[in-house]
Order: sequence, then structure tokens, then C-alpha cells
Amino acid sequence: MLNIGILGCGRIGQVHAASLDLITDARVAAVADFLPEAAQALAAKSGAPVMEGDALINNPDIDAVVIGTPTDTHYELIQKAAKAGKAIFCEKPVDMSVQRIKECQTAVEQAGVTFLTAFNRRFDPNFAAVQSRLAAGEIGTVELLTILSRDPSPPPLSYIRSSGGIFRDMMIHDLDLARFMLREDPVLIMATGSCLVDPDIGAAGDVDTAAVMLQTASGKICQISNSRRATYGYDQRVEVHGSKGMLRADNILESSVEVATKEGFRRAPAQHFFLERYSEAYRLEMVHFIQAAKAGVQPSPNIEDGLKAQILADAAATALATGQPQRIA
Repeated sequence: MLNIGILGCGRIGQVHAASLDLITDARVAAVADFLPEAAQALAAKSGAPVMEGDALINNPDIDAVVIGTPTDTHYELIQKAAKAGKAIFCEKPVDMSVQRIKECQTAVEQAGVTFLTAFNRRFDPNFAAVQSRLAAGEIGTVELLTILSRDPSPPPLSYIRSSGGIFRDMMIHDLDLARFMLREDPVLIMATGSCLVDPDIGAAGDVDTAAVMLQTASGKICQISNSRRATYGYDQRVEVHGSKGMLRADNILESSVEVATKEGFRRAPAQHFFLERYSEAYRLEMVHFIQAAKAGVQPSPNIEDGLKAQILADAAATALATGQPQRIA
């Protein structure tokens, strides 16, 4: 039984605790949060005791930690957890600074601990199936990858102001998914963005509608589009065009029921948000982490994947700010 401590008892901490409740060979052993009421609420749900953060990390009965705290706290918690020899499951982004991620990577490697960067979309059964069929050569050589990701509505402005911007907060998932499906690192990125959904987002220094184009050394192209608004639900689609055909993963709808009348065909809207859309991905992600932690090996995605996604997100932000394509070293 793997004993896991949860650092951060907000929405994502609750998601991971719910996943652990469905897994038989691991359990929530303790929870911590700087807001006592949040910690107490999750403790009541999970049956785990509330502990102070440092005490949780240094508790010899805790084997691993889930870091679901605000991004600006990740660096210190990773350093402490690595020093304590804990396996680490860390929400994205690992940090807003590439240099600080590299320092975390050094700490993780020196300690020899398992580290998973929580890019849950790799574990979505549909996206994972597309990737495995690409790897099997079903549609030949990949030529063009298209990723569409649109939220049903913008997050609060308080979140926007501290998020690091749409590329580092939202698109970073898609940038990792692009690397996962292309199986090749991009060497060139171009970006454009506008504020079309909420002018207050623009006033906060961000855009709410963005697109990037990536190119790999072999010439493979990826297009990613993001929007903070989709009136029809949480829009999550992938299409891959190859030399022998095409693979596509469409939205998951609230219902598979379709009605046809003289007015035409009508289907249900897409599932509303990430909690519903990616519930199984979160569970499978946690299963993968537990298996890696027990074996003492690095999972995928690991801290190197977190670093590379952050480098791409930073390059996209620079490309938008300068209007110039950016080369990725």
C-alpha cells in the first residue's frame, strides 16, 4: 500500500483524492493546506488526518506527495519532498521559471525520486489510443496535427492575473500533447492572439483567443487553437493527418442520444468541463504514478516533459509579444 500525502486541498487536490479512493493499492494518508477549512473538508471526505505541510513531507510513513498547491509554491515543496526521498506527483506547470524547473530537475535526479508532471491529457483513453495507433504506423508518417481546446467560459480575473497567461496556463497542456503525439520536439513556433471574449482579460495583460503553429526538425506541423469561450461545452478535439490516412478523436458528449426531425439532426452538447471530461484520465494518471513510484522508476510525463512544455509556452508568449517566430534550442 502506497501512502500518499496531498498538499493542496482545493479543486485539483479533491480530484486526486477521489481518484485514490478508486485505487486499491494506494491511499490518502494525510492532507495539508494553508486554508484550514479546505484541509478539514478533504480530511472529512478521505478519512485522512490533517497535517502541517513540512510535517507531512517529512513523515516517514508517507511514501509520496501530490503537489496541487499554487504554482509559486511548487519549487520549495519539490525541493523539500526530493530531499525527504518522496515520490512526487506535481501539477502543471512545475514552475513559471525554466531555470527554477531545471533546479528542481537537479534535485529530483540527485535524490533519485520518482517525479510525474501532471499532464493528464496523455492518459485520456481516446487521446492515448490515437497516440498508440500513430506509433504503430496505422496512418503512416505524421504530417499535420491539429489540436483544438476551448473552455466553456473564462476563469475569474483573479486567476487570470496570476496564471502566467494563456500559453503557460491553458495551452501548456496542448503543447505537451503535441510532443506526445508527434514523438518529436518542435524546433520552431509561431503565435497569434486576440482578446475577443472579455476585454477585462486584455486589461489584465492576457489574451483569451490564441493559436500557435509548431514545426519539428523533420517538417511535421502542429496547429493548436485555444479559446476561453465555447458556448456548446468543453471542446477537446484532436486530428492527425498522415501519409496513409487520418486519425481523429472527437468531443465526448453529455449523451449519445440523437434526435432527428424535419428540422434536422440534433445531438447533446459536449461535456461541460474538465472534471467530467477527464475524470478517467485523472484516475489512469494516478495509477501510472503509483506503479512508477512502487517500481522506483520515472513515469511519463516526467520532470523533463514539464521543462520542455514550459520552454514551448515561454516561446509562444515571446512569439506573440514580438510578432516573430521563435527557434527552440
